[in-house]
Amino acid sequence: MILREYTYTGLKSNDHVRILCTARSAVQADLKPAHELLESWGLRVSYGKTIGAINHQFGGTTSLRITDFQDALNDEDIDAIWIARGGYGTVQIIDDVDFSAFAKANFKKLIIGYSDVTILHSHLQKMDLTSLHSFMPLELKDKSQSCIDSFKKALTGHSQSISITNDNNIEPQELKARVVGGNLSILYSLLGSKSFTNTDGCFLFIEDIDEYVYHIERMMYGLKRAGHLDKLKGLIVGGMTDMRDHKIPFGKNAVEIIKDITASYHYPVIFNFPAGHIKDNRSLKLGTDMHVSIKKNHITFTY
Repeated sequence: MILREYTYTGLKSNDHVRILCTARSAVQADLKPAHELLESWGLRVSYGKTIGAINHQFGGTTSLRITDFQDALNDEDIDAIWIARGGYGTVQIIDDVDFSAFAKANFKKLIIGYSDVTILHSHLQKMDLTSLHSFMPLELKDKSQSCIDSFKKALTGHSQSISITNDNNIEPQELKARVVGGNLSILYSLLGSKSFTNTDGCFLFIEDIDEYVYHIERMMYGLKRAGHLDKLKGLIVGGMTDMRDHKIPFGKNAVEIIKDITASYHYPVIFNFPAGHIKDNRSLKLGTDMHVSIKKNHITFTY
């Protein structure tokens, strides 16, 4: 696949952000802090018809969520789509959405979110399009200031650098590649589908929450056996949050599992990237290049 070069210039004053649901439900009152934050940055905010709609756990019926998302994709006045919350449900709509108009506008229009939104991220990555892995508007009150600052930089098209300690003594090196991925459970669920991203030559980012540790091993083996770990530029692991185990322990934690399964590869496997189901969930531009500078004592990510 020949990758096209996209230059995302970012949102500017008076640009328009649409908040809607593709999965679980959300109401306007709970979105007020996020609404006010965007307006304080000079952006216009509107809500899709799925906000306030409730169909069991979901933000409206499947047909309403398809229509609401499609309308936002096609609307030339909308510059970004921020998914209200995750949970489960985006897979119900993905095959009925037409991304052709969105693809033409991808120099500017962003889809924003994480967790269940990984279905959209991966689908867009497969189409060689960009998106923003970031916290959901419903979560704003629980996020750190550095998380919010990172979101603003990503949203407005500014580059950012994040440094972490080189705890695993990874050999110093300079790397640059496209970054893809998202939530591990969702990626695993997409194996073999037309929405699974191309990982060859890329940094693969993964994160997860509330999984039994043996599930982590199963999913990592799934990616490995399908060949999706073979040709990476590197593996970047974010939060592995609130992992669970049985009364009789599995014997390894998530980090140990990932280390063991990737031990035969010669690319760097980096842990503790600040993104995922954590308070300090930094924004990550997916489908674009990232520079990773690995020094003796620290690792710096620039994108």
